[in-house]
Amino acid sequence: MKPVDTNRKLPSQIKAIPLAKMRVSVNAQRELRPGRVNALLSDFDLDELGLIVANQRDGFFWIIDGQHRVEALKQWLGNWDDQLIECRVYSGLTEKQEAEMFDRLNNQLTVGALDKFKVRVTAGRPSEVAVSKIVQQQGLKIGPSGSAGNIGSVSTLVRVYERSGPSTLSRALRIAHGSFGDPGMTAPVIDGFGHLCERYNGALQDDKTVERLMTLRGGIGALMSRADVLRKQTRKPSAQCVAAAVVDILNSKQGGSKLPSWWST
Repeated sequence: MKPVDTNRKLPSQIKAIPLAKMRVSVNAQRELRPGRVNALLSDFDLDELGLIVANQRDGFFWIIDGQHRVEALKQWLGNWDDQLIECRVYSGLTEKQEAEMFDRLNNQLTVGALDKFKVRVTAGRPSEVAVSKIVQQQGLKIGPSGSAGNIGSVSTLVRVYERSGPSTLSRALRIAHGSFGDPGMTAPVIDGFGHLCERYNGALQDDKTVERLMTLRGGIGALMSRADVLRKQTRKPSAQCVAAAVVDILNSKQGGSKLPSWWST
């Protein structure tokens, strides 16, 4: 369980640290997973704890790698106020540097996309920082899907941003959420509206698009059903089929100018 030290160029020492002095930054770490802690407790072996990686800052030792092991140790000990734990300790890193180190240490481990996104925002990664601001500007939040105003599809957000730029991502979120609310904040829908906004640009009238889709019988379910039929027929990615389905729906309205078919452009 000994972690790989990916930061050998930074000076560090092996020290015995009081558990009572250890802290976890909510910005530079993943959220604590009780299930993971319970899994460690089910077969806990103190000899296999491994080195915890921490940074000495502001009078405390901020955990960079090993918060679940530390929490499991606390619960295993019960009374841990005076307990010492062996750690690899860096000194004077900023919270941003802690986040960067966590990202590197866990790059090859199973870390949730939301956790990695949050840490990368703290670390100042340009794409993640920009996406976070765009989401906030639309009155939405990065977080687990299912809660009001949350978007959990962070990989899709970053992909649309890097592929098409900030204005396209902002516009795609505005149209998709305006049309379908929170149920429209899924990966294929966000990606599909990103494709739609990028390809049709000024020919796509945002307000009229929202007005038409808001009155779509069956709402987001109807859109996804149409997209699924197109996916089976064309074997194209779901996002492209969402875009194509939206074009078909907009063009089905009587009168007005029509958009070129998705498949003809």
